[in-house]
Amino acid sequence: MMQKLLIFQSLWAMERRHTDGFERSLDENIAMISEAGFDGISAHYTNRRDVILLNDATRGTGLKIEAVCFPRCVDDLRLPLELAAEFPVSHINLQPDIRPRRIEACLPLLDGWMQLAGEAGIPVFIETHRDRMTTDLFFTLDLLDRRPELPLLADLSHYLVGREFAFPVDEENHVLIHRILQNAHAFHGRVASREQVQIEISFPHHRTWVDLFLQWWEYGFRHWRSRAADDAELVFTCELGPKPYAITGRDGNDQTDRWAEALALRQMILELWVATGLEAAAP
Repeated sequence: MMQKLLIFQSLWAMERRHTDGFERSLDENIAMISEAGFDGISAHYTNRRDVILLNDATRGTGLKIEAVCFPRCVDDLRLPLELAAEFPVSHINLQPDIRPRRIEACLPLLDGWMQLAGEAGIPVFIETHRDRMTTDLFFTLDLLDRRPELPLLADLSHYLVGREFAFPVDEENHVLIHRILQNAHAFHGRVASREQVQIEISFPHHRTWVDLFLQWWEYGFRHWRSRAADDAELVFTCELGPKPYAITGRDGNDQTDRWAEALALRQMILELWVATGLEAAAP
């Protein structure tokens, strides 16, 4: 078998939050995602009723699920794991909703979560995200020094805007991002600038930042390919979020069609995946 890329779409990113007040139903969003050819969705797995509704909506579509949760202690992961065992998922995306100031305070939590994940036989990845345990790039790198095998879900947008890298990004900062990518088992995809966490990828003057992220994702894909099993699946989730992630105009609405941009991002990632595969196969 061959390694496979699965591209998911975030349900949160399907929210319009338009001033006209209209929101699509869950069924409508699932239909859009399925008909567009996405392989799965990213959704919260923190409430049993919502998970049942979600699985009812996706039944028969073939869509897989990335389960998102926000534990503050070890035991908080038990419910998402129980739900994931009953309603299967590709993996759990864990956002550690705590902000310790010392590495030593994090280790028992990380170890406890990894132990529960191992016992359940369900992949659990720690997301790199602002206002979480992993909010700071340097702090997260220190965590990796203590737990070198910690599986991450890489959302690089938070680190670019958080550290406000100067452009062009220097080699030292590329090395730091590469260290995160070496532990990446899945990806969340949006493009940031050094000032905003999410910029419009269809604006020509933002192409510089798009190319930077494609460069980082290419490194991440190639590194994942080198260490993953021959039949492994890599999940990349398009996560172009609604306002206030999305920059809005004077009217309070998005300046671009985020759905159209998600489809464009999906195409970029498919092409990048193919390119990394061709490189791997070259003599």
